[in-house]
Amino acid sequence: MQTNLHDRCAIVCAASKGLGRATAMALAREGARVVVCARTAATLDAAAAEIRNATGALVVPIVADVSRAEDVGALIARAASELGGIDILVTNTGGPTSAPFEALTDEDWHGAIDSLVMSAVRLCRGVIPHMRRRGGGRIIHITSVSVKQPIEGLVLSNALRAAVTGLSRTLANELALDRILVNCVAPGYTRTDRVLELAEAAAAREGLTAETVQRRIEEKIPLRRLATPEEFADVVTFLASDRASYVTGTTIQVDGGFVRSLL
Repeated sequence: MQTNLHDRCAIVCAASKGLGRATAMALAREGARVVVCARTAATLDAAAAEIRNATGALVVPIVADVSRAEDVGALIARAASELGGIDILVTNTGGPTSAPFEALTDEDWHGAIDSLVMSAVRLCRGVIPHMRRRGGGRIIHITSVSVKQPIEGLVLSNALRAAVTGLSRTLANELALDRILVNCVAPGYTRTDRVLELAEAAAAREGLTAETVQRRIEEKIPLRRLATPEEFADVVTFLASDRASYVTGTTIQVDGGFVRSLL
């Protein structure tokens, strides 16, 4: 399938590992020029080098904490300068604290809002003028299946990723005539460090092994396995491409059938 991503300019957030790194790799393989950002320089530089060596693409690592307004502004300005423009934005952050509602403080909520919601708000606000100047673009938010089927113990993710989904759907309407398409991709259980950490935390609480918890998760998935990050990244790449030119305002889950809803 021709994606027509050659020389498109993309920002991928939280791209030093997991879903972000796989997405950056997939876009680079299709010929995009990619800025990757994360908070830790060493792991980010290693990921950028890996992607660059595997694809031959221009890959620029920029250290940034997207929960901080000043970092977002600097990231967008440098990305536009280094790449020559911005056509694609993939928002992504690490998962928030896993805890029941009554264990969470105001500080927990404020931190999660800055990380999950305000990062998306500020990133979108920053890239929209660049995309308008280039005649269009793609904004893709990595959320979670929790926006369709809340996950026990993840109240911050359940509540705040739903807010990002509402933002995305609204922006899709407002930006359609600018040819800026806005969508969400909702991962289910995927073989990432985050999912393995949650399995280990559940195992510790329940006195089980992490392997037992993982098997229990897999039994809830019709395909009976976790996704790979690469399978998820392929869907993001499709949405970033010209092949998805009539797809906007939607959430696509990549979950092996885990969510049981009709829509």
